[in-house]
Amino acid sequence: MNKDLQVVGFRVGDETFGLPISAVREIVRVPEITAVPSAPAHIEGVINLRGRIVFVVDLRKRFGQSEIAPNKKNRILVVELGDRIIGLIVNSASEVLKIPPSEIEAPTGLFQDDGDQYVTGVGKLDGRLVLLLDLHKILKSGELAPLGEFSGSAEART
Repeated sequence: MNKDLQVVGFRVGDETFGLPISAVREIVRVPEITAVPSAPAHIEGVINLRGRIVFVVDLRKRFGQSEIAPNKKNRILVVELGDRIIGLIVNSASEVLKIPPSEIEAPTGLFQDDGDQYVTGVGKLDGRLVLLLDLHKILKSGELAPLGEFSGSAEART
């Protein structure tokens, strides 16, 4: 018996995306973000999350969407990527979605980003499509390397 895939559903623009529930630590409101000089355009900056410095990526910018004015529905998905904790700004985060394996299709090769596929599948759920994402390919390690010095404990810096 195949178990349903559990993903955290969220919106970027008009699309619904999903990340494996195991990758998402928590969902928080967007606090004040401190800008990081010379960071890539989609890196918004860093936040202090209970004493830990976490840098924040705006998925709207990462996916090439026009910048959207902040609103109270915006959320930060706090995710684990290897030994790093990263925040992802999204338009809104919904609920945990349970998608049966029979309702997931492989991507067709239409979702390309610099030659790397970041959509791992398309789930069909209650008449809507959910694009399932590979966190490692969205956040390429080369893009994160310059920001490594900002990771860690805020207490260690004081």
